[in-house]
Amino acid sequence: MSRAEEFQELRPLLFSIAYRILGSVSEAEDAVQETWLRFGASPTQPTSTKAFLSAAVTRISIDVLRSARVRREEYVGSWFPEPLLADPYEDPERSAELADSVSMAALLLLERLSPLERAVFVLREVFGFGFPEIASAVDRSEAACRQLAVRARRHMDEGRPRFEADRREREELAERFFDAFREGEVAGLRELLAADVHMVSDSGGKAPSGARASSAPRTWPGCWPRSSRRSRGSAASWSRTR
Repeated sequence: MSRAEEFQELRPLLFSIAYRILGSVSEAEDAVQETWLRFGASPTQPTSTKAFLSAAVTRISIDVLRSARVRREEYVGSWFPEPLLADPYEDPERSAELADSVSMAALLLLERLSPLERAVFVLREVFGFGFPEIASAVDRSEAACRQLAVRARRHMDEGRPRFEADRREREELAERFFDAFREGEVAGLRELLAADVHMVSDSGGKAPSGARASSAPRTWPGCWPRSSRRSRGSAASWSRTR
């Protein structure tokens, strides 16, 4: 098997790792492309192509995330991860972890972590990498990686809701909401919205339409839309104030 064929076979995994670390489809695609360039330029064939490529895309993603953090801190409005419509990587043994890790709630919680914590958490909790592999990928000792994993889990647990809703109930509620939204059923939407709900959207901090909507009369009693815009993709987070 040629290098190109090996890379293409592992590409879905590499993208999935990069996306969960970066929270951006475009940045994840760039990280994967940079990984290919490094792989192609390597003078020797690695013992384990999967380990080599996973480590390379992780290190690249950490560097990108560190620089992205500065931009996101200076971002006008709220920054949200870019939703992933279809995950190219499938692993039946870890299907639940993979599905949960691309939810908007999980990605927002991951934003609480440092780049190293996020990388270790993603490799360990989502993809099930062993600590020796993780240590090689992030260039830290196994003991340090274990501490990073503990801190990351603690930060993630601190941000989780006290009561976990049933997945099927969440999906049914979301389906009811979007059906009512598409059909313009104001009464149905009013029933599904809490009195103190806030809508926070993000599409690049460019267009002011969301900001204008914030100052306009409310469409539904007790609903305040707060939004900014983002250039690629879009996301929205519905949050309660109490």
